[in-house]
Amino acid sequence: MSHEVSVGIVADWLVTFAGAEKVIAEFIKLYPESELYSVVDFLSDESRKQFYGKDVTTSFIQRLPFAKKKYQQYLPLMPLAIEQLDVTKHNIILSSSHAVAKGVLTGPDQLHISYVHSPIRYAWDFQHQYLREAGLNKGLKGKLARWFLHKIRIWDYRTANGVDHFIANSHFIARRIKKVYGRDADVIYPPVSVDRFTLQENKEDFYFTASRMVPYKRIDIIVDAFNLMPDKKLVVIGDGSEMAKIKARAGKNVQILGYQPDEVMQDHMRRAKAFVFAAEEDFGITPVEAQACGTPVIAFGKGGVLESIRPYGETNPTGIFFAEQTADSVLRAVLHFEAIQDSFLPVNCRNNALRFSEERFHNELDEYIKTKWLAFNESKKVIY
Repeated sequence: MSHEVSVGIVADWLVTFAGAEKVIAEFIKLYPESELYSVVDFLSDESRKQFYGKDVTTSFIQRLPFAKKKYQQYLPLMPLAIEQLDVTKHNIILSSSHAVAKGVLTGPDQLHISYVHSPIRYAWDFQHQYLREAGLNKGLKGKLARWFLHKIRIWDYRTANGVDHFIANSHFIARRIKKVYGRDADVIYPPVSVDRFTLQENKEDFYFTASRMVPYKRIDIIVDAFNLMPDKKLVVIGDGSEMAKIKARAGKNVQILGYQPDEVMQDHMRRAKAFVFAAEEDFGITPVEAQACGTPVIAFGKGGVLESIRPYGETNPTGIFFAEQTADSVLRAVLHFEAIQDSFLPVNCRNNALRFSEERFHNELDEYIKTKWLAFNESKKVIY
């Protein structure tokens, strides 16, 4: 691409280093001279290393009271905040968006490519679940929350017009983008650090799950299922708002380890006979990480996992799905898995995970942006 290219990279918020931030790191790797923008930036020094020490231009929310810990409570102000970030000096805008980043203001001579992890979940098809879990499904606060989410939907739909090309992180999210914005999206699966995980052929006699302990991850139904199977061992790693509740319901065969460093999590993932996953995710990185260890996955059959796991019945299977987010459905899936577990070869799991490598993502993204930039410039040429 021409040396005249100037790239602005836009994030929702920079607080932890997770999936959306991994995409931003790849943007920076492709365009080291780019500039980075975000509603807020509270990254730790350790996480900032992933962005090669790049400075971040933030919005007015950065300076509001208690923003570091309560930034999400300023969500009503975030559409305004993202629109105040001035990216006019760049001719390519790359946004990594699961909330408001795609709403940054751009002009007709700027190419805006938005990598969408999901349209704002709690404003669209997850609204009713979100309001229930937040205790905002009744009373005056509930009415205000519904009114605000209605306004967010109007803003979110309108700002889709400022995006030239959408990239979805799965076909599942591409369908959501089509339904919400009426726009087609190209699919580039997110980067997974499969090289951090090594293949282990010999498995031990326990099941494993790792997750933030928040309601939608449904760790509760996994624990409940294993409470009904006292002869089978489950190990759980993770922490979060549901921790006390999960700990209280765990039987003697369920070991809750809380937060653990990466090496401990990886060690359990390598040794487990299967990884159990009960969330409905846009993509779902941990099931791919488990497969990178040669560990098959027992997963809720909805969302991105349908694209990252080869189910039993297909060639070289890497896991099985259960149909409902209930303890009984998990239990039946575990029993089914035990009857056919010899069908899941660790090397097949590993090979399947390699489809989602960082290198593959880097190459696909690079080719995609170059192609769109070329087409964009061709479209601007005027023939006299």
